[in-house]
Order: sequence, then C-alpha cells, then structure tokens
Amino acid sequence: MRIRVAAVVVVVLGVLALSGCAATVEGRAFAGPQVSAGVDPVFVRDTDGSEDDRLAAAVLRDLEGWWATQYPPLAGGQRFVPPRGYFSVDSSRPGAAPPCTQSTDEVEGNAFYCPRADVIAYDRAALIPVLREEFGDSAVVVVLAHEFGHAIQQRLQDTSTTSASLGSGAPTILSEGQADCYAGGFLRAVHDGDLADLRTGDTGLDAAMSALITFRDPVGTDATDDRAHGNAFDRVSSFQAGYDSGVGTCAGMTLQNRSFTQQAFATLSDAQNGGNLPLPDLLRAMGTDLDRYFGGVVRAQGGTWTTPTVGDGDGCEQGPVGFCGADGIRADDRVLGRIHDTVGDYASGTLLASRYALAALAALDRPTTGRGAGRTALCLAGAYTSDVGSGTDFSLSPGDLDEAVNLLRRGDDAARGTDGAVADTTAYARIADFRQGVDGGADRCLALR
Repeated sequence: MRIRVAAVVVVVLGVLALSGCAATVEGRAFAGPQVSAGVDPVFVRDTDGSEDDRLAAAVLRDLEGWWATQYPPLAGGQRFVPPRGYFSVDSSRPGAAPPCTQSTDEVEGNAFYCPRADVIAYDRAALIPVLREEFGDSAVVVVLAHEFGHAIQQRLQDTSTTSASLGSGAPTILSEGQADCYAGGFLRAVHDGDLADLRTGDTGLDAAMSALITFRDPVGTDATDDRAHGNAFDRVSSFQAGYDSGVGTCAGMTLQNRSFTQQAFATLSDAQNGGNLPLPDLLRAMGTDLDRYFGGVVRAQGGTWTTPTVGDGDGCEQGPVGFCGADGIRADDRVLGRIHDTVGDYASGTLLASRYALAALAALDRPTTGRGAGRTALCLAGAYTSDVGSGTDFSLSPGDLDEAVNLLRRGDDAARGTDGAVADTTAYARIADFRQGVDGGADRCLALR
C-alpha cells in the first residue's frame, strides 16, 4: 500500500513464450487428489507412455469431448474440430522439436498452443511433474484447459458466422483472461463428474485455482503489455466467471464488460519497496481509512458508529486479528507481522478490514457470530478494498490485491465470525465472497445470508 494517490493494482506471474503461456512454478500450495488414472497417450506425439503423459492424454481427450458439445452454440452451430496434434516434449534432452520451435529446450517448463500449426505442446520433463508435485493433478488440468482455450479462440476467430470472437486486435490480457475463463468452465465439468476420465473434489479445485494464482504477472506489469496474463485477482476472477456461469459468459468477454485491475507502478519508490508499507505505518494510515469507510457504511444504514480501539491481544479466538466487542480490535503483533512480511502488507490489511467489518455489523445490531457473519465480514473487506483511499491520499499499490488473494487461499482467518465459525471452507468460496464485495460494494454484502 502507499500513502499517496494511485490506482488499484495487483500482481502475479505468467510469461508468454512462443504463442502460448509459460510460467515458473513457485511455492507449495494445496496437494490435490488424483484427477484420473490416465488413458493411453498413443494419440500424443513423441509420448513415452509415462504416468504424466497418461494424465495429460486424459485431460486432452476429455477436453475434445467436452468442447464438442460446448463449441457449436458459440460458433453458430458449426461442428468442433479438434486441434491437429498434441506433442509431449522432454526438454531435458535433445530431440525432435515440436512445431513452432527450433529445439526442445524452447519448451522448458512450458505448455503452449501454436495457432499456425494448430497444435498444443507441453513439457513432460519440467512442467507436468512439477505441477503435480507442487499443486496436484488438477493443476495439469487447468494449464492444458487454458491452452485448449486458445485453440477455441483461434477457431472462433476463423468463423465468420459468430460474434463470439475476440478479433485479431484484442489485447493479450483479454485473450488470456478468456482462456482462464474457458478453463474455469471445464473445471466445473470435472468437479461435477460430467466427463469420462476426469474427477476432482473441492481440494483439487482449490489446487487448480492456486496454480493460476501462482502463474501471475510480476508485480507492476502494465495491463497493456503484450505478454500480460493478469494479476492473481484478474486470473481468479476470469476463472470463477467461467466456473460459475459457463463458456457463454467467457465468449462474451470484452473490454467493455470485463475490467482488469493490473497496473504498473506509479512511482519509482513504490516499485523499489514492492508497494509495501512497514506494518506500523500501514496500521496508522489504514486505521484512519477503515474508520472513514465503515463509519460511512454504518451511518448510511441508520446506525451509530463508534471507532473501535486497536491494541495488542490474542484475537479472541478468531485468528491473528479479532473483533472483541467492547474490548475493540485486538491483534497478535508477532503473527500479524509474519503475515505482513511473508505475504505482503495488504494481507495483514485484509485481516484488519474484515474485523472492522464485524465491528460495523455489531453497530448495525446484526449478528457477528455464526458462519454467515464471517462471510459478510469477508465480503465487506472486499467492498472496502474497492473503495480504499476515496478522497484521501491513501491507496492500494500494485500487488495489494494479489496479497489479499494469497491470504484467502492460505487460510480462513478473514472469514471468521466473532465465535470463530467459518462459512467458507474452501479457498474458492473465500475468494468468491471477497470478490462479491469488490464488485458489488457494501449493499451486496449486507444482503448476503
């Protein structure tokens, strides 16, 4: 965060290579369950028949079958034609390079769709096994489904009878967001058990989403960059749009109905400190802004707002920060400091905002206990996030929304009521509730049940 005017931004990774997508897998997230035992990869070029190739083959076969039903309504009734080929590449040794490359090492750690040859290639040596180890099998599903989404875009672009095409001049971030959206629609089918080969539960869904969060653009990447995929918030938002609403929503994405929060650093000093304030400075500046926002929410609802005191304490069994009724808001400075230092300043800021939200619920004589209260508090933290610094010189920095998303994928402290009850037991649900507040504001949050 920064004490100076600026716009909302985020971070994440995702680097384009060739005409596809590449990313360095970092950190450990959720251990996803097995998605499939796999199928015979005989239709994949240069396969070694390994378990990794069998899993990739299962994903590709189910993608073909699923898109055979999903594509015609988007393309004016035209039949879906699968890509011309799939290539399994061992980037660790010389060999035959797949189309659109000169050597196997160009594919290292990558999967891509090449529109010129209409093929999908993936690295079975430094991508598939790493995804499986770090996130679980469902990460392989989301990565290949994303690349398959680019094949769908190419087909729609070549189809003159449909308005679902992005067009050749679409910015990269919109194209990548739509591919994330298509991947979300496919993961819904996997989760719901609608496919022949693939199955996954809530843990696998969180793992797939966690991989997308990790594959984000570096903090401060401009949304107009021709390699931009979006920050964590953008990528998850696109994925959840497809998961919740289906591929028709994805096909209809435009810059008019789909906004992106990714933004470059506004100042050199912000870039140098990564957009992070020291914790004491954050608490001082954010406390004033939280008081402004939640006081306004309470008064707009006809209530009386009293600024809660903030002090050191154990969080009243709500986690590192808690709203403790008449005792105000209490924070375990050591735990909060670790979150601040390891995840980022707006991770600790999101926790603080969710506890101010509980104080606002109390001021409105609404329940602060139970699972619904925690859900509303998290949503209100999102509503505050979209309003940070309105009329003041306190604002979000590039990376802040990513820090909030990473906090929510790691734990449920921001989704707890004052009794510690948690409604959102999955990272998917927590991020979805936070997004409701960001997109819809306090009125939508106060209507939640």
